[in-house]
Amino acid sequence: MTSTTPDSLHIVCPHCDAVNRLPHARLGEQPTCGKCQKELFMGQPVDLASARFLKHIERSDIPVLVDFWAPWCGPCRSMAPFYVQAAKILEPAFRVVKVNTEASPDLGSRFNIRSIPTLALFRKGVEVARQPGAIDAQAIVAWARDKARF
Repeated sequence: MTSTTPDSLHIVCPHCDAVNRLPHARLGEQPTCGKCQKELFMGQPVDLASARFLKHIERSDIPVLVDFWAPWCGPCRSMAPFYVQAAKILEPAFRVVKVNTEASPDLGSRFNIRSIPTLALFRKGVEVARQPGAIDAQAIVAWARDKARF
């Protein structure tokens, strides 16, 4: 089993799902994937379905902020632009993703999502915090930063 040194991080590519080893100092330099050559951070939430979700939360060394939502949910739709704004602020310190619980009901069930929208913060595959309900961009950023501190 290979471990990451404190000077490098594992970052999962939002395009091809390759796990990249990146020196911590390069996080803010718009790094690209070693496999597909696309940007590792796009400043917007990554839409993940069941097949890709677990790899992103388990293999990423940065916190992963997840918005569990559904297209029919009014509060989810009203929070969506705020979530995009938050992604622009939080990346690259966080991976910001969204999961459509209608398209991936197994994830909603697995993580016991009982109301939407629900934000969940994961660290190395483990949920460390949860926030139900729609909130604005400033509140999303403040909550994520607060809960990511250990």
